[in-house]
Amino acid sequence: MREWALTEGRLRILILLAATALGLYLCYLLALPFLPSLTWALVLSVMLLPMHRRIEARTGHANLAAVISVIVAASAVVVPVLYVAQKLVVEAVEGAVYLEGQLRGAEWRDAIDAYPRLARSVEWIEEQLDFTGAVANLAQWLTVQSTSLVRGSVNQLLNLLLTFYLLFYFLRDRQRVWQTLGDFSPLSRAATELVARRFMDTVHATIFGTLGVAAVQGTLSGLMFWWLGLPLPIFWGVVIGLLAIVPVLGAFVVWVPAAVFLVFEGHWIKALILAAWGGIIVGGIDNLLYPVLVGNRLKLHTVPALIGLIGGIILFGASGLVLGPAVIVVTLALVEILKRHFRRETIRHDNVSRRRAKPKQSGETNPRT
Repeated sequence: MREWALTEGRLRILILLAATALGLYLCYLLALPFLPSLTWALVLSVMLLPMHRRIEARTGHANLAAVISVIVAASAVVVPVLYVAQKLVVEAVEGAVYLEGQLRGAEWRDAIDAYPRLARSVEWIEEQLDFTGAVANLAQWLTVQSTSLVRGSVNQLLNLLLTFYLLFYFLRDRQRVWQTLGDFSPLSRAATELVARRFMDTVHATIFGTLGVAAVQGTLSGLMFWWLGLPLPIFWGVVIGLLAIVPVLGAFVVWVPAAVFLVFEGHWIKALILAAWGGIIVGGIDNLLYPVLVGNRLKLHTVPALIGLIGGIILFGASGLVLGPAVIVVTLALVEILKRHFRRETIRHDNVSRRRAKPKQSGETNPRT
């Protein structure tokens, strides 16, 4: 009878575990469409938390402070993004058309003909790759995508509204959310705080150290393109900013060909100015700003950082910019917690073994004579 009771109890526990696992999986499926909004709301809440605490202390009202913080976030994010997106769509189409015209033109060919070896190399490349046709197809594709972007703006607007809606509750109910996470976490309070701190450090490092520095590099590059009279300054500024996010790439992928283009056009002074600006100012701003903005918050090797960044974008989309590195950092934190646990268990086991071995050793100290 007792064995049957034990079996029945284990069966109930197994059923409960299976039902819980199924429920968690269904909750994951339900939350998956809202993952971008959840991610950016969480990121914004982490970034706005110091300011929100000051607002909450002055107003003395949690709801009002959360509303003010959300309005500040919306003003700081939405207006610049909408302006840049509008200009970017227009300049992307114009840029493809402009590039197609330049490739079909004869001016750059005349400049290259002055260098026979370079001319032969360019001729061989043109035989292998149809750059003109590819750029023409790109211009047509961008035109189609610009109209699709307008049609998809309703969906983007809904995601944006959901992000700020979630942000309001993340800020207002942050203590309750943290308490709930601590209650459900299988880790100790100290280990849970370690994982949360690593996640917040990753968010700060990604936003300030990666996206922030990339935005500064893109802005400086776009301003120089505009000052030198180069075409599509906003477009190339955005491209440089996106390339600056990737650890192995950078602004040089754009400004070096642009400087070479100016040389072929006969604008040597502009080419030198662009090269100096790109190599010294834009290239050096990374080494100057990153330590100031990030400090010792995140120390991640270039290889896992690259894997987390690119893999995160492939897997999660734009939100992977944060989720990718965060997954790697949180996983490393969990591995560190496991190592500490196993190290303590090993030390405890060794101490127990030594204590058990002492009586045997004391009994063997007086051998028979």
